[in-house]
Amino acid sequence: MIWNKRRQTAADKRALVTLFNPESAISDQFRTVRANLQFLAEENKQGAIVITSPGSGEGKSTTAANLAISMAQQKDRVLLIDANIKEPSIHSMFELSNEAGLTNILMYDVKLEEVACQTELENLEILPSGSTTFSPAELLGSQEMKSFLNEVKSLYDVVVIDAPSVLDFSETRVLAHQCDGVLLVMNRYKTEVKHVQEAKRVLELADAHLIGGIMNEA
Repeated sequence: MIWNKRRQTAADKRALVTLFNPESAISDQFRTVRANLQFLAEENKQGAIVITSPGSGEGKSTTAANLAISMAQQKDRVLLIDANIKEPSIHSMFELSNEAGLTNILMYDVKLEEVACQTELENLEILPSGSTTFSPAELLGSQEMKSFLNEVKSLYDVVVIDAPSVLDFSETRVLAHQCDGVLLVMNRYKTEVKHVQEAKRVLELADAHLIGGIMNEA
């Protein structure tokens, strides 16, 4: 699928700052995060990275989108996956259809190339969440998901996964366990310290690899 480029709104430009204002201070901060991730990665292979937050409304989806864009601008081949099946938002940011995506691959054996969307950035593709399911935790913890992750990690330099908030949705813990690293997004004006501590504890219990945190001020 191809992303149909359109006239972007002011909201689009504020959300996707790395795409529409790559010389801004915020874009530079995402480049710093990108560089730090590369430094941490073994043999410069970052694998699959889950972006989550302790609670809702803390900026994780915007962070995931901008980090994926920043990585693609460096010529890494990037797949951005929306795994927030109950409350997806990545497709809205990029003005994509969400009729088919991740859930269709896992449930109906749809091929990745049939539902992944090519963006205007040559190295960035997006996989929307797809049609809804009543058991996202079971789906994201399935053998089909494990096989799919192995497949996409062999096709892309890095896979960025926008996941639900870790304290609100059990599927994030299941997904984090299967991936190579987790970034925890916090909001300076909203996230409470006790919730950060609880999120860290939950991720540790899930045997997830917490590689860092991002403080969001938006």
